[in-house]
Amino acid sequence: MLTFITHSSEETIELGKIIGQLLVKGDVIAMQGTLAAGKTTITKGIAQALGINDNITSPTFCLISEYYGKMPLYHMDVYRLDGDEDFVNLGTDDMIYGDGVSIIEWSEKIMNQLPKRTIILKITPNDDGTRKIEIDNWNNGPIEWNK
Repeated sequence: MLTFITHSSEETIELGKIIGQLLVKGDVIAMQGTLAAGKTTITKGIAQALGINDNITSPTFCLISEYYGKMPLYHMDVYRLDGDEDFVNLGTDDMIYGDGVSIIEWSEKIMNQLPKRTIILKITPNDDGTRKIEIDNWNNGPIEWNK
């Protein structure tokens, strides 16, 4: 497991950029963390690394937002879903097993529907305003972070 500490939203975005530069087609990131932990913030950095200039917002109400850059980014929020069946019924297989990168917020609800190679990214806000970011199942090479 890799562990990083960010001290601001800007640093969280910067870490997202570094992660995004190392992603390849077909990568799936299972985001985990409480409300306002920074899941969408780190996704903004990942999107920037993928050459996406759109404003990245939480897909809480639309469930899936699609963005296009060097490769597609499928940003999903499964918070409002009841579970696996709802997730499958969204038609997510084409995205998860497609030519883009999938980021799934609140992934705890549907982990058994995700591929074994899924990257797990857990964000924990600390009392001092920092964020602890833990990455598990990472096989995309070293992440150079000197903060």
